Amino acid sequence: MLRPTIRGIRLRLALALLFVVGLALAVVYLIVVPSLESELVGARLERLEADVRTLARGYENDVGAEQGYAEAGAAVLQERVVIYTELEDNLLVLGDSNTSSSVDVERDPFALRAAETGRLESGKIERRGREFAEAALPLREPGVVILVIAPTSDTLSSLHVIERKLIVAGLIGLAVALVMGYALASMHARRIRRLERAAERIARGRFDEPVADGGRDELGELARAFDTMRVRLEKLDRARSEFIANASHELRTPLFSLGGFLELLADEELDEATRAEFLETMREQVDRLAKLATDLLDLSRLDAGRMLVAHEPVDLGEVARVVAAEFSALAERRDHPVEVQVEGAPIARADELRVLQVARALLDNSIRHTPAGTRVSVRAFADREHAHLEVEDDGPGIPPEHAQHVFERFYRADGGVASGSGLGLAIARELVEMMDGEVVLSHQPEGTRIRVSLGAAPTSVPAAAADERVFT
Repeated sequence: MLRPTIRGIRLRLALALLFVVGLALAVVYLIVVPSLESELVGARLERLEADVRTLARGYENDVGAEQGYAEAGAAVLQERVVIYTELEDNLLVLGDSNTSSSVDVERDPFALRAAETGRLESGKIERRGREFAEAALPLREPGVVILVIAPTSDTLSSLHVIERKLIVAGLIGLAVALVMGYALASMHARRIRRLERAAERIARGRFDEPVADGGRDELGELARAFDTMRVRLEKLDRARSEFIANASHELRTPLFSLGGFLELLADEELDEATRAEFLETMREQVDRLAKLATDLLDLSRLDAGRMLVAHEPVDLGEVARVVAAEFSALAERRDHPVEVQVEGAPIARADELRVLQVARALLDNSIRHTPAGTRVSVRAFADREHAHLEVEDDGPGIPPEHAQHVFERFYRADGGVASGSGLGLAIARELVEMMDGEVVLSHQPEGTRIRVSLGAAPTSVPAAAADERVFT
C-alpha cells in the first residue's frame, strides 16, 4: 500500500501546482488582454477623432467636390472617408472614398447620432463579421457630416501576436509546472516515505534507529516529533520490560519461599517452636505478597489515569500520629524509636487516604532500610503557603549515586538492608504530584530526610497552641 499512496501524493501535489499555475496564467490573461485591447482601441478612436477634425477644418462647401475631397483625405490618412449631407431625418452620401459601394454606410449609427446631437461621436461597430472604429463630426453651417472609418484588425494585430505568444508561453509554463511539480512532489514523497517507514519500525517495536530529517519545514518538524515519540516509547518499552522482570522476580521470591516452608511443614518431626517460626515467616511472606499486589494495582491505576485524588483539608499532624501508631509494633521489634513532632496547625489541601499511604511508605522505608537502634522522626509543620510532612532518620544516609534513583520503580540500592518491592517511594512521589505537591530528598553523610510539601488549607487553629511532641 506504500507505493500507490506515495504515487497518489505525487500526482495530487503536481496537479495542485498545475492548477495554481494555470489559474494564475488565466487571471493574467483575463486582466492583460482585455485591458490592452481596450487601450489600443481607445488610442485608435482618439486618432480618428483628431483626423475627422482635421478633415472638417479643411473642408470647403463646393458642390460636386465631396467625392474628390473624400478620396484625397483617405489617401492621406489611410482611412475610409464618407461625407454626408443632412436631409430632414436622414443622411445622403455625397462622397465616399470606397468607390465600389456605399450601401453599408448609408445609415451609419455614429453619423446619424452626430447629426442628431450636433457633436462628435465615435465608437466601434461590426459589419459583415469585421470590426471597425468610427468617428463622425457634423458641420452645422453647410449641413455636412464627415465620417472616418478604420478597421480595428490592423490596430489589434500586434495584440493578437501578443495573445498567441502569451498562450504558448502559458502552455509551456504549465508543462514546466507539471514536471517541476512532480519532481518537487517526489522529493516530499520520499521524505514522507521515510517517515512512514520510521512509523512502521516504531509500530513493530524497533526503537534503535532515529528518525532523521534535516528539513526546517513542517515535514522536518513532524520528523523531529516522531523522533521524540520514538525516544519516549523506547524509554516506556524499557521501563515496561524492567517492570515485568522486576515484578516477576518480586512475586517469585515469596512464592518460592512459601513453597519451601510448606514442604518443611509437611515433615512430622518438626517441633512446635520451629513450626510456629515457619508459620510466622510464611505470614510475613503473605503480607509481602499482599502489599506487592496492592502496589502493582496502584501503579496500574496511576499509569492508566484512573487514580482519583480529592483536594480537601487534611490535618498532617493527625496523619503523623496515626502512622506512627500503626508502625509502633514494627518499630519496637526492630528497635527504632519513633518521634512525632507537630508544629502549629499543618492543614493541607489533599486526599487523606493518599496522604496516609504516602506517610506509611516514607516511615516504612526509614524503619526497614536503617540499622537497628536508628532514631526516626516524623514531623508535621506549615508555613504561609504550604503544609509539610517530613520523615527523618539518623541512619547511614543514602550515597549520592543512589539518591537520584530512590523514587524510581523497583529501585533498591545495593549493599544496604534491602527489603520490600522498591515501589513504595515511587508510588508516593506520583501520588504527591497528583495532589499538586512535591517530594524533596535531603541526603547527607549521616541521616536521610524526605519532605512532602502540599498546598496549605485555611485554618483557624493558633499555631502556638498546637505544638506537641510525642515519642513511641
